[in-house]
Amino acid sequence: MMINSGWDNRFLEMAELVASWSKDPSTKVGAVIVDEDRRVLSLGYNGFPLGLSDDKRLDNREIKYKMIVHAECNALLFCSEPPVGATIYTYPFMPCPKCAGMIIQTGITRVVSYKSNNERWSEEFALSRNMFKEAGIELLEYEI
Repeated sequence: MMINSGWDNRFLEMAELVASWSKDPSTKVGAVIVDEDRRVLSLGYNGFPLGLSDDKRLDNREIKYKMIVHAECNALLFCSEPPVGATIYTYPFMPCPKCAGMIIQTGITRVVSYKSNNERWSEEFALSRNMFKEAGIELLEYEI
């Protein structure tokens, strides 16, 4: 699907910028939460919890995956107000099932991201899609 909304394009670009702040050498992820009036409520990128050193841990996937806080989770944690009715934009791909659950619980009603063809995550993304569908969350996945 081509991006048909100028606002979707702008906020996906913002999520890409926020993703660039991550120190993760392999996958930089960004999230932007926007209210119904297109005001930015929060930003997040993937990284370790505050106060934890990322020296040498980022290169060890086994440890990194156990410790890292996902971009979506960081955006939700630092949200200035409850994001009920808001939209979350994620880059470079849609949320994993754990983040999808948190997004659903907070009352976000729309998720906008890019479609990923990465085989490694295909089952995870399929589960997230099903979760959003069952919860009545609008999901838009654009082609990169």
